[in-house]
Amino acid sequence: MAEGPRVDTKTPNEYSTQLRDLRVDEEIEKPILNDAEFPDGGFRAWLVVAGAMAASASTFGYVNAWGVFQAYYTETLLTGVAPSNIAWIGSIQYSLVFGPGLITGRWFDLGYFKVPFLAASCLLVLSTFLVGECTKYWHFILCQGLAIGLSCGIIYPPTIGIIGHWFKQNRGLAMGFTAMGSSVGGIIFPIATHKLIPLVGFPWTMRICGFILILTLGFANLTLARRLPPKNVKGGVFNLKAFRSAAYSIYCLSGLVAFLGLYTVLTYIDVSAVSIGISPNFSFYLVSIANGCSMFGRFAGGLGSDKIGPLNILAPMTLIAAGMTFAWPHARTEASLIVIAVFYGIVSGTYVSTFPLPLFALGDISDIGRRTGMSLTISAFGALVGPPISGAINRATGGFEAVGYYAGSTIVLAVVLLVITRQLVLGRMWGKI
Repeated sequence: MAEGPRVDTKTPNEYSTQLRDLRVDEEIEKPILNDAEFPDGGFRAWLVVAGAMAASASTFGYVNAWGVFQAYYTETLLTGVAPSNIAWIGSIQYSLVFGPGLITGRWFDLGYFKVPFLAASCLLVLSTFLVGECTKYWHFILCQGLAIGLSCGIIYPPTIGIIGHWFKQNRGLAMGFTAMGSSVGGIIFPIATHKLIPLVGFPWTMRICGFILILTLGFANLTLARRLPPKNVKGGVFNLKAFRSAAYSIYCLSGLVAFLGLYTVLTYIDVSAVSIGISPNFSFYLVSIANGCSMFGRFAGGLGSDKIGPLNILAPMTLIAAGMTFAWPHARTEASLIVIAVFYGIVSGTYVSTFPLPLFALGDISDIGRRTGMSLTISAFGALVGPPISGAINRATGGFEAVGYYAGSTIVLAVVLLVITRQLVLGRMWGKI
């Protein structure tokens, strides 16, 4: 006997509950699918990389030109101020590129990106114009140290999170290209300032730098965009639970220790060359040579990270940076200083481009902004006090040999911490991490 049509006996309330559960399941699954699917290429994704390169050139590249400003202020504008005190201007800049990462990283995770990025871009251009009007030490501390550093610190850290939204398999390559932007800025700004000051004067030189920043930051504001939905991950601005991971904690410590010495050569190579009788017309090029060669290290570091893992690139390249730091004070000729600048640029560029990459593997992608921000903020303390400590050692000893020993030793200690981090994550001698 054939069965009649099946009668559904569910009540309206049961239907409502079933539909609500289905919607909840869809809402839970949707972010998971989005997190798992990365474009890893295509016009829009690479346009984001181009915008990140422009942002990097405007921030890290601009700040990396500090060595030229250090020499110019020491010889011209701030002759009555000790070089170690002038170094505080640059170290405040360096540290603030990282320092606000704790706040901006949390903003980024919550979905706030465009408005802070635009506001910081405007502040960076305005403060650059104002540097041209500075005449006293505290003027430079306020405008170049604090204002430029703070605006760079709001712009730079979120660009790391942006790359993490668009790339996974090719993330190292994308980060390598992004970091190359700072090399371009590190070439353009030192040469521009050195050539323009005798022609148009210091105030107009800084105005021209400001106009360059309007172009680069304008492009970055138009092209950079988040892709994944915002997530309010528990833990607040500073997530102490993240430090339950020994690997993450030691990696953050390695960043702090590395930056105690990593910027010493870039800050003082120009001044040290002049102190041994090298012409200032030549010595200023050493900063541009180092920044230009860092382009190769940044690209190679990003590409190598995709192939063998970022920590496997970071440790040996950082060890070479330590060796170059030890050797730098003993370079007494133009040729030897060029060799130091070339090799130091390559290996330090590798560190800067690869440094954020292990953080992606030390937690969930939804928390990458805050996790990166905490690490950058901790590293900022090293960048803040490192160059002034080197300057104080130089003033106390009358030379740069002890400075090289100090800075090189801190970088070696950072390498040891990197190796410990790698061992904690892998638990074996060989492997990709």
